Amino acid sequence: MSESATSAVTVPLARWVDELSLDAIPERVIERAKHLLLDGVACGLVGAQLPWSRIATDAVLGMEGSGDSVVIGTGLATSGPAAVLLNSTFIQGFELDDFHPIAPLHSNSLIVPVMLATAGDVGGVDGVAALTAAIAGFEVGPRVGLALHGSQMLSRGWHSGPVFGTHTAAVVSGKLRGLDTDRIEDALGMAGTQSAGLMAAQYEAMSKRMQHGFAARNGYYAAGLAAGGYTGIKRVFDRPYGGYLAVFGEGHDPDPTQVIAGLGEGWHTEMVMVKSYAAQGGLHGTIQAALELRAEYDIDAKTISHIEIRVGHTVYHHGWWVPERPLTAIGAQMNLGYAAAVALLDGQVLPPQFSENRLDADDVWDLLDKVEVELDEQIENAPLEERFATIVTITLDDGTTMQKRITQPHGGPSDPVTNDELIGKYRSLVGPLITTARLDAIQKMVLHIDELADIGTLADALARPVAGALDGSNR
Repeated sequence: MSESATSAVTVPLARWVDELSLDAIPERVIERAKHLLLDGVACGLVGAQLPWSRIATDAVLGMEGSGDSVVIGTGLATSGPAAVLLNSTFIQGFELDDFHPIAPLHSNSLIVPVMLATAGDVGGVDGVAALTAAIAGFEVGPRVGLALHGSQMLSRGWHSGPVFGTHTAAVVSGKLRGLDTDRIEDALGMAGTQSAGLMAAQYEAMSKRMQHGFAARNGYYAAGLAAGGYTGIKRVFDRPYGGYLAVFGEGHDPDPTQVIAGLGEGWHTEMVMVKSYAAQGGLHGTIQAALELRAEYDIDAKTISHIEIRVGHTVYHHGWWVPERPLTAIGAQMNLGYAAAVALLDGQVLPPQFSENRLDADDVWDLLDKVEVELDEQIENAPLEERFATIVTITLDDGTTMQKRITQPHGGPSDPVTNDELIGKYRSLVGPLITTARLDAIQKMVLHIDELADIGTLADALARPVAGALDGSNR
């Protein structure tokens, strides 16, 4: 990769972020971004009081102490970097949050925490500025990811979102701090040098839920340092030696043009996928196929003799290994076999399917033993929009077979979760955890964020404690 071939990438991206204004963004994109932010808020409130989130909160606050930045759903406050880390961890806490289908990252876990903390740092920001910065974040992360061929990063073992999520966080914080093009370039350079993430965390580690938090914190730090005049790597996407794309894309022919492709014309905000199930995105095709077959054929799971799941490379490597009993919740939320089993048994894949009792239930493991997952080269070699396709074939004890192919699960670009469905998801997930008055107030503030004089009012509404999603329904 020669420097001359990539010399026009980093600065144009920084300049676009610097110059972006809300009135330059189509109204449909603005409305979608508001609803995506509501989804991020919902996931943060659900994640705030999960058992592993409580462990994270105690450990982080034990090191960082108190401060002025709110920790969502806890009634606590800490330093800006620590709040960013925890709030991101909460949003990623139950695999219910958004993801980009071809440049996999979880945008809200990078955007919402940084937006809240930075607003406090600078003495408050209005909703127009916050929404503009959020959209910049939704746009930048996937473009950087596509320069590394998106899902190929997962196939190589990187946790892709933390690798290119630092740039999302840096531009959100940089935009809210009013950085000019030169300082945004510095922030991008410092974000790139802090990018990292190993996908082996998916098997059992609580830290999988925190890895986007590391990226969010690092991007937040990058922008804060740049605001203070501390310089970062210039032309970070362009350098042939030690540059971001040169290193992370070594041997894999990175495509720098993707960093600025379609800026201001095509909008990745509209491609962000909203989840319907509490599982990693690559499992959604399997879950949808299993649920549709269950409903269509009135399947009794006890009569199933074999389940075959066929997927492409990324989903196979990210979503399949032979599980061992008992699985942790995070391992179960990553595993194709577990997802198929509980979908067929329970008719849903939501928080109750990842309770301790369900994770070690005999009926689940009996069905898991009947799962076979195959790597399908035809899916892998299909057009880009079909590479996350899934084929599920179920065979019953009497030899009857039934099959379902899901090219794109509900929520994908060709069948997006609607804004009304997204509101329903927010209310169904968060409703049991807080009062109705607070539920309504948060929804109104997020969906009308551009009318807020100061998003600190939203931060205050999010700060108060919530009930635990796995503790029961008491408010």
